[in-house]
Amino acid sequence: MSPLTFLVIILLDTNIILAILYIAERRSPYYVGYDTETRNTLKRRVTHLKEELESELVEFDVEEWERALEESLEEEIRNL
Repeated sequence: MSPLTFLVIILLDTNIILAILYIAERRSPYYVGYDTETRNTLKRRVTHLKEELESELVEFDVEEWERALEESLEEEIRNL
């Protein structure tokens, strides 16, 4: 068998494998379909978490956090 024939056979096999993988990927869903109840539950949960995070951000004191961070760094430096 000549090298050219061998190369053509390898390329054909590779194309067949890639075509099979492409078809398999196209048939698999990219997302999960939820029923209405589950979707509404997830929306409520996300909304609740968003509101909770927003309230924590309002209460977050940047200056206090910076002070605590500086104290922590100074303590770590002293321990070295």
